[in-house]
Amino acid sequence: MPVVVVESPAKAKTINKYLGKDYTVLASYGHVRDLPSKDGSVDPEEGFSMKWEIGSDSKKHVKAIVDALKDDPSLILATDPDREGEAISWHLQEALTSRKAIKKDTPVKRVTFNAITKDAVTKAMAEPREVDMELVEAYLARRALDYLVGFTLSPVLWRKLPGAKSAGRVQSVSLRIVVEREMEIEAFNAREYWSVRAVLETPRGQQIEARLTVLGGKKLERYDLPTAAEAGLAVQAVASRALEVRDVEAKPTTRNPSPPFMTSTLQQEASRKFGMGARACMSTAQRLYEAGHITYMRTDGIDMAPEAVDDARLSIKDRYGDAYVPGKPRIYKNKAKNAQEAHECIRPTDMSKAADDLKLSEDDQRKLYDLIWKRTIASQMEAARMERTTVTIGDKAGEVELRATGQVVLFDGFLKVYEEGRDDVQGDDEDSRRLPQVSAGDAMALSAEGLAGDYTKLAGDDVIEEQDGDLRRSKAALLSANGAVLGQQHHTQPPPRYTEATLVKRMEELGIGRPSTYASIMDTIQNRGYVIKDKGRLIPEDKGRLVTVFLSNYFNRYVGYDFTADLENQLDEVSAGDRHYKDVLDRFWRDFHAAIEETSELRITEVLEKINEVLEPHLFPAKEDGSDPRLCPNCGIGRLSMRTARAGGAFIGCSNYPECRYTRAFGPPQEGADQTGDILGPDGKMLGVDPDTSEKVTLRTGRFGPYVQLGDVTEENKKPPRASLPKGWEVDDIDLEKALTLLSLPRKIGDHPEDGEPVEAGIGRYGPYVKHGRIYANLPEVEEVFTVGMNRAVELIAQKAAGRGGRGQAAAPLKELGEHPDEGGPVQVMKGRYGPYVKWAKINATLPKDVDPEAVTMEKALEVLNEKIAKGGKGTGKRKTTAKKKPAAKKKPAAKDKT
Repeated sequence: MPVVVVESPAKAKTINKYLGKDYTVLASYGHVRDLPSKDGSVDPEEGFSMKWEIGSDSKKHVKAIVDALKDDPSLILATDPDREGEAISWHLQEALTSRKAIKKDTPVKRVTFNAITKDAVTKAMAEPREVDMELVEAYLARRALDYLVGFTLSPVLWRKLPGAKSAGRVQSVSLRIVVEREMEIEAFNAREYWSVRAVLETPRGQQIEARLTVLGGKKLERYDLPTAAEAGLAVQAVASRALEVRDVEAKPTTRNPSPPFMTSTLQQEASRKFGMGARACMSTAQRLYEAGHITYMRTDGIDMAPEAVDDARLSIKDRYGDAYVPGKPRIYKNKAKNAQEAHECIRPTDMSKAADDLKLSEDDQRKLYDLIWKRTIASQMEAARMERTTVTIGDKAGEVELRATGQVVLFDGFLKVYEEGRDDVQGDDEDSRRLPQVSAGDAMALSAEGLAGDYTKLAGDDVIEEQDGDLRRSKAALLSANGAVLGQQHHTQPPPRYTEATLVKRMEELGIGRPSTYASIMDTIQNRGYVIKDKGRLIPEDKGRLVTVFLSNYFNRYVGYDFTADLENQLDEVSAGDRHYKDVLDRFWRDFHAAIEETSELRITEVLEKINEVLEPHLFPAKEDGSDPRLCPNCGIGRLSMRTARAGGAFIGCSNYPECRYTRAFGPPQEGADQTGDILGPDGKMLGVDPDTSEKVTLRTGRFGPYVQLGDVTEENKKPPRASLPKGWEVDDIDLEKALTLLSLPRKIGDHPEDGEPVEAGIGRYGPYVKHGRIYANLPEVEEVFTVGMNRAVELIAQKAAGRGGRGQAAAPLKELGEHPDEGGPVQVMKGRYGPYVKWAKINATLPKDVDPEAVTMEKALEVLNEKIAKGGKGTGKRKTTAKKKPAAKKKPAAKDKT
C-alpha cells in the first residue's frame, strides 16, 4: 500500500477516512529534522551549508515510515500547502533517502489540498507534483537567517547585557514596536480641553442631544475651549439663547461587509471578540482544519474559490432570502505579493453548516468556527443600507450652533449576520443614535434637568461645587441653571498599549513577519520575560527595554522596520523563483558579521552609559523641585546610573561605590523610597553569618518577592538554600535570627505515634502547613509553624484525612492478580474515581463497563493493559504485547555476576 505522510495524527485520521484501506497514512509529528543548537550548524564560509539532525522525539516516527515503506516504497507527501509544509516534505524525503528507505531515483509524489474534504483530497491525489524547491529554498533562507541572527547576536547580548536572554530577526523588531509605544506613553503630556453639549426638546416633546460646534459665529476646533472659564462662557451662551432647527440633512449611505478572514485578521478578531491570544487562536483553528471543518488557516489570501462563493450565496438564500443575496458575487482581491504562497481565505468547507449544525464539543472550537462561518457568509451578502441624518440647531443670529448626528438602518444586509469588532473603542458612537423627526424652523426648548445626572456622575465625590451665577461648578464639569447645558472637561489620551491583535495588525502594516510566524513571535517575547500581558495589553519589562535600546543603538539597521520588511520581500522573491536564496544570505551576512565584529570592542561601561542616556527620562524622571534626578540621595556626591549585577540583571547604583552603597531596583524610583535606597539590591542586604556553616545570610528580592538566602551562587552551589518571606512579614523586621528560622524549615515535630513516620511543619505555596506522608493540613497562622506540637499536628492531619476520604494514603486493591508474566511487578484491580481499572507499573487501564472487576483474570488484565499501551498510555515506553521479550530474565545473570 502507498505510504501517505502528513504532519499530525488528527490530520492522518481524517485523511485515512477518505483514502480507505488502500493507503497507509502516517504522521511525521511536525518537522523531523532541525539545526542543532550549537555553533557551526550554518557555516557561511562553506556556502551557508546547513547541518541537520533528526530530533530524538522524531526518530521513532521516521522509523515507522521506514518500516511501512519496506512493503511498498511508494511515498506520497501530503503536508500542509505552504512554505513550512513544503519544508517538512523536503526534510522527510532527505531523511528517508539517507536511510535508504527510498532511492534517489524513486519517484516521490507531493500532493496539497487547501481543505481536508473528500473532494479536495481525491482531487489532490489525482494531481501529484514534485517537492517545490523554490518554496524549500525560501524556508532554508529564513531558517539560516534566524539561526545566524539568534546564534550570533544572543552571545553579544549575554556579554554586554547580563540577564538578556536572546535576540531574533523578527522577535527583536516586534519588541521594539512595543517598547517604543511605551516610551510614547511615558513622554505623553496630557492637554486639557472642554466640550459643551445640550439636551433640547422638540415641539413633539422628544429629546435630542447635540454638541456645540459654532461659538461667536466661529467654528469650534478641539482646543478652542482650553479652560473651565471659556467653557463656562460657552455654556451660558447656549443656555441664554432661543434656539431652533436651522437645517436637517439626510443622506443615504451603504456599508459593505469585510472580506473573509486571512490569518492575521482572524487572530485580530478572535482577540477582540473572545480575548483569545494568537497562539490559542491558531491552535484552535488547526484542530478545526484537521477535522475537515475549515480551509487551511495559515494564509495571507482573501479570495475564495468560485464553488465556495456559489455555496455561500446558496446558503444565504436558503437562510435569509433573496433580498440578502447581491446581484453579483463579491470578489476580494488577494493582497499577497507571492502568488505561490497565496491560498484561499479561511472559510468553512461546507457553507451550509453553521456552528450549531456541527455540534462541536469544545467551546473554543465552537466560538471560532462560528466567527469564521459568520464572517464568510457575511462577506457574500448584500450591503447594509442606512440613512445618516445631521440636525443643525442654532440661534437666528448664527452666534451659536449645535449639531446632532444619527443614522437609521433601512436594510440590515450583512449586519444581520456579522459586524466586525473595533480596537480601542472609546465612548458612545453618536452616529449610531436614532434621531427624532424634526423640520427646519422648529423651535427647540432646553430640556429641564436633561443633563443633571451626567453632571453628578462627572463631579463624583471629589467635588468642590459652588454656585456661580447661573452655573453650578465642579472640577470636571459645568452645568447651566436649568440643567440642560453641560460643559465637560477632557484630557487628551496617550496612544493605547498594544494588544496581541493590534501588534499583529501593526506588524502586518509594516510588512514584518508572515502569517505562520505571528503566534510564535507573541509567545517568544513573553516567554523571554521581555513583555508581560496585563488585562490583554502588552507592557514591556525593563529587560525588554534594555535589549531594545542596545539593539537600536548598536544594531539599528537590523531592528529597522524598513530593513526587516525589505528582507521579507526578498524571501518572498526567493519562493517565487526570482532570487537565489544564497545571494540573500550572503548579502545579509557580510554586513551583519561586520556589525557583530565592531561590538567586540565595546566596553560594558560604554554600553551602560549609552543606555543610561537613552532611558534617562524613564530611569531618572525630572523632579518637581528642579534638582538633578541623577544625584545620589544618600551621599549627595555620586551620580546614579544603571549597573549590572554579578548574578545577572540590572539595578541602579551610586558612582561613589564602595564609599556609598546606595542601590535601588532597575526602573523609575518608587514612591516613598528614602535615602537608604533599596535594601534588597542586587547583592542583597547582609544579615550576618550562620554559626553552623559560616555562610553569610542575605535578604534579597526576586520575581516572586523578598526572600532570605544562605551563601552565594557558585559553580559548586548553583542553588543555595532560600526561603520566601511569609505573608505579613515585613522586610524591615527581618534579622539574622528570623532568617535562620525560615531557612531551617521544614521543622520536624516528631514521629507519628501510629506508624512512626515523621511529622513536619513548614511554609509552602499555599501557606503554613503540617505534613505526614502525602497529607498536608493547613495551619491558620504562620507563627504556629514554629510552635505547633505533636498532639495538635496529629489532630489536624486526622481531620484532613477524614475530610478527603483518606486520599493521600495508598488505596487497597480490589483484587491482586499476581506478577506480570513478562515484565514482573504486581498486577492489581483498583477502585478508581471513574470506575475500576487495572494497575501495573505506571499504567492504569480502565476496565470496560460490562466487566465485573471481581471476575478479572490475568489474561483479561493483560489484554486491557496492552490496549492502553498501544494507544500511547504512559509507562515504560515499551510495547508488551507478547511474552517473547523477557528483560527481567536477562537481568538475573547480571545480578549473579555482581554477587
